[in-house]
Amino acid sequence: MMPRIGRPKRYTYRLTAGYGRLNEGRPEGSRPFKPELSPAKMLKLGVFEGKYITDARNEFPREWFVGAKESVTPDPSINCFGVKSRQSWGYWHDRGWIPQTRDDPDVRGWFQWYCRYYMGRRIPALDEIQIARWRSFARHRAQVHADEVRKRITTRKQKMEHRKKQRQALLQWAYDPFK
Repeated sequence: MMPRIGRPKRYTYRLTAGYGRLNEGRPEGSRPFKPELSPAKMLKLGVFEGKYITDARNEFPREWFVGAKESVTPDPSINCFGVKSRQSWGYWHDRGWIPQTRDDPDVRGWFQWYCRYYMGRRIPALDEIQIARWRSFARHRAQVHADEVRKRITTRKQKMEHRKKQRQALLQWAYDPFK
């Protein structure tokens, strides 16, 4: 049976690393974690059809939402590339893409984890799983770049029209879609 997602339960956590210090508190010798975009920048560019964390605004800094593109209901036009970019929470849950363990309080998945991680929360076992997921997404960047080179796409305007869905996905995983 799929758990119901609705209003988030009151969840508290300790911040054990500095705000925005993404490699602080990571295991010694681990590869650096280097997302190119902060949660605030992602929200301003337009992610998750404007709906992802609208009911959790009080958990995160107000400045993240200044200029953020938000909507009461999912709206693909809000996304940076104007494309549909999300499946329902149930879709992700049914495929096992959102771990549901006592150690994983991030019922919305990667972006919720990233927001909390960016704030300074650390859960080492979970952090390594999510960072590995983020790293595995880099292959999309390589695909987009190879196609850009082949088609001689160089300007931001051209990039806005080229591989929109893949670029939106890159943005939603904190990769700069214009790089």
